[in-house]
Amino acid sequence: MSMSFDPFSKLATIMPGHVWLAGAGPGDPGLLTLLAAKALGEADVIVHDALVNDECLKLARPGALLEYAGKRGGKPSAKQRDISLRLVELAKAGHRVLRLKGGDPFVFGRGGEEALTLIDHGVPFRIVPGITAGIGGLAYAGIPVTHREINHAVTFLTGHDSSGVVPDRIDWDAIGRGSPVIVMYMAMKHIATISAHLIGAGRSPDEPVAFVCDAATASQQVLETTLGRAEADVLASGLEPPAIVVVGEVVRLRPSLDWLGALSGRKLLPDPFASGTKKDSA
Repeated sequence: MSMSFDPFSKLATIMPGHVWLAGAGPGDPGLLTLLAAKALGEADVIVHDALVNDECLKLARPGALLEYAGKRGGKPSAKQRDISLRLVELAKAGHRVLRLKGGDPFVFGRGGEEALTLIDHGVPFRIVPGITAGIGGLAYAGIPVTHREINHAVTFLTGHDSSGVVPDRIDWDAIGRGSPVIVMYMAMKHIATISAHLIGAGRSPDEPVAFVCDAATASQQVLETTLGRAEADVLASGLEPPAIVVVGEVVRLRPSLDWLGALSGRKLLPDPFASGTKKDSA
């Protein structure tokens, strides 16, 4: 006698009047956590941002209300305070609310701001972490965030602040000198300024850089370049955000680890660091 297994049976359930702040991962719906997938099938209202793949939203239960609350640089978008208060309004009306964000809600996702607003209004909530694009998106490009022969540290940073410019509170000199691998969100638009900062901090213009656009989706594209050529190559490529940008020697591993390319016939190359040369310095 066979017995079926329900992977959701022992997981938490969204209750009426509650909000779940969940990450949808970088794109591929297969990267949703079990809790996020369960929430999609239970929520009355799903308030989602621009980076949530439509394939993920197809998992919403029939009859669920989908509300777009995307915030994209340079384009008309909802104000953060309005989004946060909308979550409060929906919860107070007794709905089971899923606030679904691309990646992870606490990694440059402003999930903390929304949670604090919920606290201010007495709305119970749960945080459901997701795979952040700075890790999952790079993995889908065949670029490891860390590699034993290359780096024992990595820095994650945002390429623009709330006003849309490169953050002036980032210590570029310290990062340039001290972080062998730098992963940047929302940095494509300001790559000229960022490259100049890093080169000015001592990074080589020949250091490898990769742009992973539409990471972990069917339209993913990857541009490999260098710090010195990044601006010109991005302009020539015609690529557009959203993109994750990674600076460091780990980019050189892509010809060996591009597993998606291999599925399409690309021949993968041997480990370029097989000699054991240590690269753990900026």
